Amino acid sequence: MIIIGADYHPGFQQIAFVDTDTGEFQERRLQHREEAEKFYRDLAAQAMQVRVGMEASGQARWFERLLSELHFELWIGDAAEIRCKRVRKQKTDRQDAQLILQLLLEDRFPRIWVPITTKHEKSFYANPCLQ
Repeated sequence: MIIIGADYHPGFQQIAFVDTDTGEFQERRLQHREEAEKFYRDLAAQAMQVRVGMEASGQARWFERLLSELHFELWIGDAAEIRCKRVRKQKTDRQDAQLILQLLLEDRFPRIWVPITTKHEKSFYANPCLQ
């Protein structure tokens, strides 16, 4: 499984990710929507199981739809709780992506409830209230 911590911005994403099978860790900055789509579609083409964690954002609907289409899990986190878990108060996009990944790996990611509008979204959002 590939687990990705994404610091999402409308114009780019800073991501930190690990392959749980090999332990390989990588970081990338996806500069624009097209680059992000290519990255995630390439993972889907490799038949990779993927979980993406990110802070709640009203600007990410296209990204949520893309991950849903690719049958990837998306975990939406409470931004304020994630901020409280930051050890260093100096904030960078790279550190935010690393922190989100760390919280996912340590099972400390503060997921929030997301309303489900379609049958497919039920599994996509991995809502803990439905499990």
